[in-house]
Amino acid sequence: MTKSKSQKITLSASRDIPFNQLVLSQSNVRQIKAGVSIDELAEDIARRTLLASLTVRPVLDGSGAETGMFEIPAGGRRYRALELLVKQRRLNKTAPVPCIVRTEGLAEEDSLAENVQRAPLHPLDQFRAFQAMREKGKSEEEIAAAFFVSASVVKQRLKLAAVAPSLLNAYAEEEMTLDQLMAFTVNPDHERQEQVWEALKRHYSKQPYEIRRMLTEGAVRASDRRAQFVGLDNYVEAGGEVLRDLFQTDDGGWLQDAALLETMVAERLNEEAEAIRAEGWKWIEVGTDFPYGHTYGMRRIRGEAEPMSDKEDATYAALKAEYEKLEDDYAEADELPAEVDARLGEIETAMEALQDRPIRFEAGEFAIAGAFVSVDGSGRLRVERGYVRPEDEPVAEADDGAGGIATDPDADELQTEADVTEDIDPDEDDDDGTKPLSDRLVCDLTVHRTVALRNALAGDPELARLASLHALLLSLFYHYGQDSCVEITPKVTHFGAQAEGLGDTVYAQAIDLRHETWAGNLPKDPEALWDALTEWDGDSRDALFAHCVAMTVNAVQEPHYRRPRQIAHADILASTLGLDMARAGWTPTATSYLGRVTKAQILAAVREARGDKDAERIAGLKKPEMVEAAEELLAGSDWLPMPLRTPPLAEAPDEPEFEIVDEGDGEPDSVDEESEDDPELLGAAE
Repeated sequence: MTKSKSQKITLSASRDIPFNQLVLSQSNVRQIKAGVSIDELAEDIARRTLLASLTVRPVLDGSGAETGMFEIPAGGRRYRALELLVKQRRLNKTAPVPCIVRTEGLAEEDSLAENVQRAPLHPLDQFRAFQAMREKGKSEEEIAAAFFVSASVVKQRLKLAAVAPSLLNAYAEEEMTLDQLMAFTVNPDHERQEQVWEALKRHYSKQPYEIRRMLTEGAVRASDRRAQFVGLDNYVEAGGEVLRDLFQTDDGGWLQDAALLETMVAERLNEEAEAIRAEGWKWIEVGTDFPYGHTYGMRRIRGEAEPMSDKEDATYAALKAEYEKLEDDYAEADELPAEVDARLGEIETAMEALQDRPIRFEAGEFAIAGAFVSVDGSGRLRVERGYVRPEDEPVAEADDGAGGIATDPDADELQTEADVTEDIDPDEDDDDGTKPLSDRLVCDLTVHRTVALRNALAGDPELARLASLHALLLSLFYHYGQDSCVEITPKVTHFGAQAEGLGDTVYAQAIDLRHETWAGNLPKDPEALWDALTEWDGDSRDALFAHCVAMTVNAVQEPHYRRPRQIAHADILASTLGLDMARAGWTPTATSYLGRVTKAQILAAVREARGDKDAERIAGLKKPEMVEAAEELLAGSDWLPMPLRTPPLAEAPDEPEFEIVDEGDGEPDSVDEESEDDPELLGAAE
C-alpha cells in the first residue's frame, strides 16, 4: 500500500544494542568482498569509533515473538570489524552498538538499498580533503597513516589538488579525464596549465603525452647527457628548477632552465680542459659532443700505461689470490652468502682500479698532438688524447738507400726502362768489383723476384691471409705505415656528419670499443707488427682480419654517387649475416626518421606498425605533435623504414648441367647477339 504525499514519514527507530546480541543475517546481498579490508576497517573504527549505524531486524521465534537477538542485513563488514576488535580484547563484548531497527519490508531490500543508494565519493573530493588536512597541519605521513595508504599516494593526491582551479572544475564536470588531469601536474604553473588546456580544446586529440610534451616544452630531460654531466643536485643548488611527474616514470624529470644548464656544462668542460691542457698538449678542442668520425684523417699516438709499483703488484696478487680462494670455497654453493658476494665485488673493483693505469706519453709527442674534451653518452667526461693533425706531422726523410731506387710511394706501376737512369761507362774495366749494381739491373732482378714471390705466396693461403692482415693494419692503425710490400689499401669512409647521433648508437659504440681494444693490443711501432702477428693464435688473427675488412664496408646510398651493384651486394651481405636493424638498436625517433619525413609517411609507418586505429587517432595532429605521438607509438614495435630492411636471402639456383660443346675455330666471341643490349653485361664488359 502506497503512502499519500500528505502523510508524514516515520523514520525507523534507533537504539544501542549490546554487541553480543547481534548476529549476521543470511539476507545480506553483498557476497563479493571489495574495498577496504576488515583489518583496516577495524583500525579505522578504533581510531574514529563507528561512523555509521548498523541496520538490524529483530530475530523472531516460531510464534513471531522477539527473542532479544538482532540480525544484521546491512552493515556486515562493520560487524566483522567490531567482532575482530572484540577478539583482540580492544572492545567489550557487551559494548553498545548504535543500530537502526527495521521491521517493515524485506531484509534483502534493506541490504540492497543501503549499497545501491550509496553514492561513491568523487576523486576530486578526496583530493581536496587531503589538501584541507594538509593545510590544517597534518603531515603527508600522518594523512597516509589515517587512511591506510602510502605517503606517495598522498603526495599524488595533493599534487592533483594543486592543479589550476579551472582545470579541477573541468575534471569535476567530466570535460577532462583523470589521466589528463594527472598529466597537468607536471608543471605547477597555473597560467601555463590553462594556456595548454585552451590550446588542446582546438586539437583533435588531447592525449596525456601531448599535455606533458606541451608543459615541458623547452625543458631538458634529466637523463640528458648534459644534465648527468653537471649533476641534478648541482643544478638545483645553482637555482635551477626540476619538474617531476609523480604518476609515471619520468627518468628523473625535466630541467626547466636550459640556459643555466648550458652555462654550467660549458664552465665545467672548460675547467676540465684546463687540467688537460696543463699536461702539455699542443692543442685542446672542447665541445659538449663531437660528430662521429671527427678524428678521421688524424694519427693516434698511443701512450704506454704506467707500470705497477712493487707495492701495487703485491696488492694485486693478494687480491687475485683472495678472489680465487673465495671462488673455490663456494664453487659448490647454490647461492653465495651476501657478505661473500659483497666482498667479491669489492675485490673486483679494487683490481680494476689497479689495472686502470695512467697513460704516459713522450715529450716530443705532446709537442705535435692534441686532445678532444667532451661529454659521452652517459654524461661522463670523455678525453681523447694523442691525435696528430696532418699539418702537424713531422716531415719524414726519403728512404733512398744504397743500391735502391727512388720511387714515388703513390705510383701504381713499376718504373719502366725509360724512367731509370743508368750511368754506365762502356770503357770501364769489367773486372772492377767495387762498383754497385746498376739501377736498371736491380730493377730487372727484383721484377723477377716479385713475380716469383707472388707465385710462392699464392701457394700458401694462410701466409697470404697474414700478409693481407698486416697491410690492412698498417693503414687502419698506423696511418702512415709503409712497411708492407703487399699493396692492399683499405678505403674507410666516415659518415658522422651525415647522421646525427650516430656515435651514441649501440653498433657505433661497439665498433669504437673493438677498435680501441685492438689498438691497445698492437705494438706501438709498425716495424714490430709482423713479428707480433706471427705469434698470435689463428682465432685472434681471424677476428682482427674480420674487423679490418668490416671497416671497409660502405653501403651508403648517396644522391650524387649511385652504386646500384654495390648496394645490391650490401643486401646480399646483410641477408647472409641475418642483420636486423631493430635488434641492432635502431629506433624511429624525431631525429633519426620521424622529424625528417612527411606527415603521410609518419602515418604510413604507424599504420603498418600499429594498425589503422592508432594512425587515425593521430591523423589530425600538427607535425610536431604527430612526431611526438608516433615516436611513442612506434617504440618497441621493431618497425623499420625500407632502406633499413634486410631482404630475404635468395634461394641458390639449381646446379647447371655442363656439357661439351664444339669450340669451333677457337676464337672467343666478345659479346653474343642476345647480350649486346643488356646493360648488366655491358657494365661487366666495361
